[in-house]
Amino acid sequence: MQNVEDAKALERRLRPPMVEGEHTFGSVSDQIGDLALKKKTPYHWFIGFGIAFLVAQSLLFTVVYLVTTGVGIWGNNQPIGWAFDIINFVWWIGIGHAGTLISAILLLLNQKWRTSINRFAEAMTLFAVACAGLFPLLHTGRPWLAYWLFPYPNTMGMWPQFRSPLMWDVFAVSTYATVSALFWYVGLIPDLATLRDRAKNKYFKLIYGLLAMGWRGSARHWHRYEIAYLLLAGLSTPLVLSVHSIVSLDFSVAQLPGWHATIFPPYFVAGAVFAGFAMVLILCIPLRRLYKMQDFITHTHLVYMAKVMLATGLIVVYGYAMEAFFGWYSANEYEYFMIKNRIWNGPYWWFYWLLILCNGMSIQLLWFRRFRESEFWLFVISIVVSVGMWLERFVIIVTSLHRDFLPSSWAMYSPTMFDWSMFLGTIGFFFTLIYLFVRFLPIISIFEVRTLLPDAQVAHGGHEHADDTFVGGVNESPGRKRDKLET
Repeated sequence: MQNVEDAKALERRLRPPMVEGEHTFGSVSDQIGDLALKKKTPYHWFIGFGIAFLVAQSLLFTVVYLVTTGVGIWGNNQPIGWAFDIINFVWWIGIGHAGTLISAILLLLNQKWRTSINRFAEAMTLFAVACAGLFPLLHTGRPWLAYWLFPYPNTMGMWPQFRSPLMWDVFAVSTYATVSALFWYVGLIPDLATLRDRAKNKYFKLIYGLLAMGWRGSARHWHRYEIAYLLLAGLSTPLVLSVHSIVSLDFSVAQLPGWHATIFPPYFVAGAVFAGFAMVLILCIPLRRLYKMQDFITHTHLVYMAKVMLATGLIVVYGYAMEAFFGWYSANEYEYFMIKNRIWNGPYWWFYWLLILCNGMSIQLLWFRRFRESEFWLFVISIVVSVGMWLERFVIIVTSLHRDFLPSSWAMYSPTMFDWSMFLGTIGFFFTLIYLFVRFLPIISIFEVRTLLPDAQVAHGGHEHADDTFVGGVNESPGRKRDKLET
């Protein structure tokens, strides 16, 4: 028995620490909580927020002009009826997948490295879904009648067409957004109570108190919290697989070369996780630098995310190879023409090879420790991957549509100024929400980081049992813990 305990202690000591530095409960609360509570906002926050907010105004202008004028301001044509709006919808939905994966699946698998990145990954999911939802809504041409898509009893006796992929998206995205929002908010409640107890401003104390829903940190609260959190994680787990699978079925149910493929659901899910982790790295690398969070978002976190990005990227590359193989092996002249047109014979061939460069070649650098452990290269590769995943959606949609079965229906697609302004506006809107989140809510889960401190002490050579810096236990309210630590 003693040998088993010694082996477990040695394993904990050799395991890479998820928290670096000599931290106590009080120092964790100070360093993370003070980002939201301190009076002085860093100047770089104002610069970044101002730029993002100005870019977001192009979205407002475009949406107003679109609703008053019509979808004719976009570059959509025949046969390319799906263009920038659906390209950007799929891209944004994919970005939101990493948040649910980190929060739900890694929680159920008891992976400790999710702790420091799950909070802003979940926020990223919500903001990405908010951006994604705009595109199919406006793509209908009459967004004021969007409530017709919901199956509710009405006097007209009209029901939605459940065989329509648009209906599948409504149910998938709305369910995904609802469960993700609940999961994010439930995880925030203990930290909101911590901010409530530490806030000096009476208005902040009131707002955080209302949002904390009377949390006192009692044993009963923690018990109910853990049950609710695990239930939501269990509900969220199938959503990781189902949402982007349903989005992929929008394409694969069509009798169109390049779309009608059974590989699309797993291929799209892997691509979504791939793009999502790239965006998490794009966000967390600057955040840990600007807000000095290197002790909580460690190099170990970055390396693990790089490995997940490499694994999912290889699955995506396998999907590209299978698409080309299917076009050749099917002996279908239309499928073969589509592949030949996409890769080397068509007018958009350079989009395809740029996509292969971004998604297939750039990630090969992650095999080497020098690139995998470098913040700079990880940041650059993540941006390249995000661009590549957008190009993938462009290639799937535009190059499959622009050459129809009849040469008389062939047409080229060129996005208009309004296509670009709406797309860039959603990027500005996304980062505006990210900046507001960073300023007013804890970007890292305070109470979950506290649970890692005993293991961190063991990894750093300390005692396995907590010393008097861990007085109070996890069932005591954050305010009381802080009072005891200060006394």
